[in-house]
Formats: sequence, C-alpha cells, structure tokens
Amino acid sequence: MSGGSIAALIAAGAFAMLVLVLAVPILRLRHTVDAATRALSDVADQTGPMLTTVRGTIENVNVALGQVHTSLDGVNLQLARLDAITNNVQHISTNVANLSTVVSAAAANPLVKVAALGYGVRKAAANRRQADEDKAVRSEMRRRRREK
Repeated sequence: MSGGSIAALIAAGAFAMLVLVLAVPILRLRHTVDAATRALSDVADQTGPMLTTVRGTIENVNVALGQVHTSLDGVNLQLARLDAITNNVQHISTNVANLSTVVSAAAANPLVKVAALGYGVRKAAANRRQADEDKAVRSEMRRRRREK
C-alpha cells in the first residue's frame, strides 16, 4: 500500500465517521420536522371549523348591527318629532308670556287709577280735617285773646 492509498483510506474512514456523527442530529431534526408538520396539519384541520364559527359570528353581528341601525332610525324619527313638539311649546310659552304682559298692563292701568283716587280722597279728607282743626285752634286762640 502506498502512502496515497493509506491517505485515501484514512480520508474515507474520516468521511464515514463524519457521516455517522451527522446522522444522529439529522435523524433528530427529522423527528422535529415531523412533529412540526403534524402540528401544522392539526392547526390546518382546526382552522376550518374555527373560520366557519367566526363567519357565523360575523353574520350575527351584521344582523345585530342592522337591527341597531333600524332602532337608531326610529330614535332619530322620535327625536325629530320631539324637536317639533319642543318648538311648538316654545312658541306657546312665548305667546302666553306676551298675553300675560298685555293682561297685566290692561289690569294694572285701572288699578293704578283706583289707587291714586283712593290716595287723593284720603289726602283730601286729611287736609280737610287738618284745616278744621287749624280753624278751631285759631278761633280758640282769638277767643282767649279777646278774653284777656
């Protein structure tokens, strides 16, 4: 055997050893890849029913949103009616306030005149009494002066 063949034999043995050493991690890697493949297959199998359930839920949500939209349309209609009623009540309250002012002015004017007449009569009567008393006092003073 020559030196070249011994070197080739050693190289072949080293290569065989390398193949054996790398075979163990490759086999373990194969098991890992198989497990990952099974997991992905299980996920794919479960995803279909989940997507069907999600689709049904979304359809139910869309139906509920349609009902909410219909309800909101009804509420908006009622709010528009309430707004019209509120405007009418505002006009009525304005008219009542104006009517109250007119009635107050119409009733107050004669009442003020009656009150002024009453005051004038009381003042005239008081002045008359005062004048009578003053006249009586003056005549009494004149009589006393004459008697002295």
